[in-house]
This record gives sequence, C-alpha cells and structure tokens, in this order.
Amino acid sequence: MTELIELSAVEQAALIREKKISSVELLEATLAQVEKVDGRSGSLEPYVEQPEDLEKVHAFLLIVRDHAMAKAKEVDRKIAAGEPVGALAGVPYSAKDVYCTKGIRTTAASRILEGWKPPYSSTVIEKMDQADAVLFGKVNLDEFTFGGTTETTAFKPTVRNPWALDRVPGGSSGGSAAAVSACEGAISLGTDTGGSIREPAAFTGIVGLKPTYGRVSRYGVIPFASSMDTMGPLTRTVSDSAFVLKEIAGFDPRDNTTVRVPVDDYLADLQKGIKGLRIGISPDYLKITYLDDQGNYASAPVDPEIEASVWKAADLFRDLGAEIIEDVPMSNTKYSVPAYFVISRIEAYSNLQRFDGLKYGHTTQQSVKDMYDLYYKSRGEGFGYQAKLRLLTGMFASQEKFYEKYYRRAQRARALMRRDFDEAFNPQGKYRIDAILTPSTPSPAFRFGDAVASDSLLIQFADQFTTPMNFAGTPGISFPCGLSSSGLPIGLQITGYDYCESKILRAAFAYEQATLDADWRKIKPVVLR
Repeated sequence: MTELIELSAVEQAALIREKKISSVELLEATLAQVEKVDGRSGSLEPYVEQPEDLEKVHAFLLIVRDHAMAKAKEVDRKIAAGEPVGALAGVPYSAKDVYCTKGIRTTAASRILEGWKPPYSSTVIEKMDQADAVLFGKVNLDEFTFGGTTETTAFKPTVRNPWALDRVPGGSSGGSAAAVSACEGAISLGTDTGGSIREPAAFTGIVGLKPTYGRVSRYGVIPFASSMDTMGPLTRTVSDSAFVLKEIAGFDPRDNTTVRVPVDDYLADLQKGIKGLRIGISPDYLKITYLDDQGNYASAPVDPEIEASVWKAADLFRDLGAEIIEDVPMSNTKYSVPAYFVISRIEAYSNLQRFDGLKYGHTTQQSVKDMYDLYYKSRGEGFGYQAKLRLLTGMFASQEKFYEKYYRRAQRARALMRRDFDEAFNPQGKYRIDAILTPSTPSPAFRFGDAVASDSLLIQFADQFTTPMNFAGTPGISFPCGLSSSGLPIGLQITGYDYCESKILRAAFAYEQATLDADWRKIKPVVLR
C-alpha cells in the first residue's frame, strides 16, 4: 500500500495502463492513507480541540468515496475492454474547495456556502474527468482563499504541516499542499492569486506550479481577485506538474481571459535539458523591502539558509550548462505587497457581492425586518473575519475619492512590475534571460498564530517574491531544494515569461534530477515516518 501511494502520478498512470495495478486498488490505497494520517475532516460544528487533532494533517473537508469508486471502476472496465482512456486514467486526485464540482458540496471554506452543491463543474474539473483522473476529495483552504496559512478557514480543525505539525502548511492552498506532501494522492488542484500555490508548496516540500494567466481556464472556480487568479497543480515531482498541465491547459470559450496559444507537450519537453539557458538572479529577490516608521524604504535579508540555497542552486545550474546572469534588476518588486493589498481587496469586494445568503448557501434563521436586515444578518453570520475585513477595506479603497490615492497608484505599481519582466526577458535587451531563480518564500514555514502575533518581516512579507508574477501574469514554479537546520522544507522558485512553462519546468526538472540522491531527499515528513 505504502509503495503505491508514494509513486508519482506518471508512474501510477503507467502501471494502471499496463494492467499491473487496477484503478480501484490505487484508490483504496489512497483512501487508506487518508484514513491513517488525516484525522477528522474540517467541519462547521463548534470546534473543541482534541489531543489527537495535534497529531493529524486534517487536509480534507470531504471525501467522495462512492463518486471516486464509480469512476475508478469505469476506468478499469475501459482498460479491460481495450477501450481508449485518458492520460491520467485511474490516478486519484483532490481539489481545493473553490473548484465547482457538479452535485458535490463546494464551500470555499466559508459558512456562507454551507450545503451548496453546484449544478456544474469547473472547466479544470471537466478536463481532469476527460483525462480519466479520479476525484476523491475536496481539501481545506483559507476562507475564499483569503490568507497564507489556511488558519482563516471556517472549517476546523485547520490543516497542519506534515513536516512539523506545529507549523502552518501555508496557504491559501494549504489543504492541497498538505495532502500531496502526506501522500494523500499524488495530485491536488490549487489556485494562486499572490503565491497561494507556490508558498504552501515551499512550506511542505513539494512542487507547485502557477501557469501564465490565461493558460488555464478560471471558469467555475470561485474567484478572489479575478485579474490575478490562476489555476494550477501541486505535486511531489516536476514531471507530475508537467503531466497535469498538459491536460488542464488550453483555450476555453467560457473564459475570455484564456488564449489560443498552442499547448506544449510539457512532459516530453522536460528531456531537452537546460544547456544554454540564461538564468538570472536578482538582488531584489534576496531581501525584503518595506517602509520604515519614517516612511522611508528599508530592507531586511531573507533567511540566510534560503539565500545560501539560491546560490548553491545557481552553481548546480551552471554545472548543468546554464548561464547564470547575476544582478538582474527587478527593482519594483518592493511594491508587490502594498499594491496587492489594495488591488486584491477591491477585486475581492466586487466578487463577494454575489454571496447574499438568498440564492444559495447560508441564510439566517433569525427574524428579520426587511430585505436589508436579511442580507445584514445572513452575511454577518456567513462570512468569517478575513472575508469581512476584505469587504470593508475593498469598499473603502474603491471609493471615488480614494481612486488616485490608492487604486490608481497600485495599478501603476503593477505596470512597473510588468515592465521589470519585459526588460529582463527582452531577447534584444541587456539581460536576455530565459528564467529567473528566486527564493519561493523569505523563510521556512512558521508556527500557528505567528501571521497575526509576530512582527517578523519575513512573515508579514511572505508573498513578496510570488505576488509580482500574479501582477505580471507570468508563470512560476516552486520546487524543494533541501531542509533547514530545523528540518523544515526550503523552496526555490523559477519564473519565466508569458507561456514559457516548458522552460521553467525544464529548469526545475533538471535540478530535481541532479539532486535525486541528495541526503535531504531521503528524509520524509513526520507523518510518514
């Protein structure tokens, strides 16, 4: 059982197609692992922490055993009959609970959507079904994806990091990351608005891919900030990320932000290597830049172990034939966190208007005087603290009198960040780089409560190295590069230009293959030991 669940999705799919294992057998092994390590699922019931809660992962909100078993049996029937099957045939996967799933409860980890079962599935879920992958569960997240630790979920107990159960798994795709890290499926689908795939991937020692904006359809995914939301996979290997992206990418007439750019054979392209690739390193991605008490820009270094990992990886890439270009300026990175604060909250405020407690989800049971009172009480009961905070700040910042002071300045900063990418990747420019190597996060995973209680800059600015790609619309991939002195995973990020997923996947794959025998890869998360 253990051997099956630790295999990559590529390996699992091959064994099923070759009839060496069945889809049902693999699903049963996966569900057994969930039962072993996950503990009780997140619930809206009043939460009283139990001692055993501190020893489990709690990645899942819902297991759809019957739905999954029916799909697995259908895959096995097709293979036995010699009928064609999809590339991911029989591979179990989970999805962040913002992906609409027809007839299956979808909550966005919020009470406001209590009991809602969508009448349709998102395009990505449909494509995974066409590829014959087996959806077996929905995983926890920060409510409406509002957070970077998964602590803001309305469904308790919250998710724990499989590497250190007193640490956060990151967020908002924390359930996805924790599930994959704990071998509860080789694939989980996440979303990334400011780093919500890449940050939890780094914190839990797995691979997280944010594609180019428009590469994967957003249709049927509950939105946070529509101009930045991106769908992508979390996996344990780079090849699995390439495998999944090939299946979910492409134009969708139901999402007018998708494009008709051809979809590459990402898995096959991994074998091209990185000889001759120009990989840049920017000093702006090796420090946190912030405004001090006097309103002046100041900086603080990233965790020294993380910076050392960047330079060690650069040496490895150089040995593999890449050219390392140092001192590539990305000077507008310093605007990413404050600009994200403004733009994301205004867009969240706009998107949250649809959740009124009438059409679907939670409706107050209190007596009401009028329609306004019904909205007030239903939304007051249904939304958690972070959702209310974003509603209020978004409403404040979007007022006409604050347009120039906040929103327009934030959009100018966004344009400057895009210009950084345009200049760095310009094939006729000074730097002509193919990819940029950065830390995924300025520190390893932090403890529960630190995001609110700590004044650490490395925690408060945890998304400074991931948010620029959401503003620019460019792709990025986080992949593990070792463990800190305290045994916590460290993630590195490779980012590129529009629709260059093949290049960044090749770079991450080259690093992965070159370090397969590293001692740190032999160490497993605590829940697997």
